[in-house]
Amino acid sequence: MSNKTLIIGAGGVGNVVAFKCAMNTQTFGEITLASRTISKCDAIAKNVKEKVGVDIQTSSVDADNVPELIKLFKKIQPNIVINVALPYQDLTIMDACVECGIDYLDTANYEHPDTAKFEYKEQWERNDAFKEANIMALLGSGFDPGVTNVFCAYAQKHYFDEIHTIDILDCNAGDHGYPFATNFNPEINLREVSAKGRYWQKNEDGQGEWIETEPMEIMQVWDYPEVGEKDSYLLYHEEMESLVKHIKGLKRIRFFMTFGQSYLTHMKCLENVGMLGIKEVEHKGQKIIPMEFLATLLPDPASLGERTTGKTNIGIYAKGIKDGKEKTVYIYQVSDHEKCYEEVLSQGVSYTTGVPAMIGAKLMLENKWQNKGVYNMEEFDPDPFMEELMVQGLPWQVIEK
Repeated sequence: MSNKTLIIGAGGVGNVVAFKCAMNTQTFGEITLASRTISKCDAIAKNVKEKVGVDIQTSSVDADNVPELIKLFKKIQPNIVINVALPYQDLTIMDACVECGIDYLDTANYEHPDTAKFEYKEQWERNDAFKEANIMALLGSGFDPGVTNVFCAYAQKHYFDEIHTIDILDCNAGDHGYPFATNFNPEINLREVSAKGRYWQKNEDGQGEWIETEPMEIMQVWDYPEVGEKDSYLLYHEEMESLVKHIKGLKRIRFFMTFGQSYLTHMKCLENVGMLGIKEVEHKGQKIIPMEFLATLLPDPASLGERTTGKTNIGIYAKGIKDGKEKTVYIYQVSDHEKCYEEVLSQGVSYTTGVPAMIGAKLMLENKWQNKGVYNMEEFDPDPFMEELMVQGLPWQVIEK
């Protein structure tokens, strides 16, 4: 019997997932794309039909509403739900999957709508519920988190006896021509980069601890292959929370992301005047949330594809021990924004998130990655995922030092 696949979310990443699932229809079977705004789903389905020749069904759903999700799930009866909606909606979609006994996958961990905080805690707490329902949840199957987790697991399996330090390096050297815009959901993006930084390390007593830094306090210049030298700033990023649990011998892990001075200047100005606030304020008798209002003013990330040029380079820089000797390995992937748009009508940031979401779901449906409960990417054999990256549009490279 053919599989049935439900994708929730019709933004830039949802567009890529729909395209790539359609390109692998022998695995995904009958595909349905659902979102609060069905017109967005219909537009994506039309483009997929024209470019790939595959029909995608569409539906409207409020992903904040568990009963509404359950009603849709029972109607479609999918084998898997691919959640590329907002991270605020992870828990409602997970709960609906438990109720209906359907496997679940997402690309970003749960965010609290009223608190600038993201963590796996509440998703991990659903582990027993998923086991009892005899289903699986795969968390963070994007690029970072996602591919970066798999890169770490691959390095651990093939290159090291122990990995001592990991630096996750995320460079987007794309240019969309706007004075200021975000490459994915503005609220999520701006909350992430304006928050305090954190990295994990072992102290003198051998105990792991999180070190907090001020936003953008730590900067290093990294030389990215095919891109060049870029200012890279230390942020807190969610994959570190799971990697510290699963990478043997780890002594320190950090995450760096590139930002240009224009972006940082705009962001600081917006922050200084309160536009990054997530609490309600009153404006002419109306209650508004500044961050949400700002998001309506900024360009839709899904619209950036046709005007974005340049490349992304995302990878991990790991140091450790192999056969008693010190070793350094750099595993990375380079994508070209224009080539991504040519293939699936999305820019590289959406592409590098959407393709791994499809791959994770593909491995689940093919029973290559399958277990009951809630899991992160690095808990599975990295080899099948790394092989799929090579053939699905995200070829990677390794430099040994």
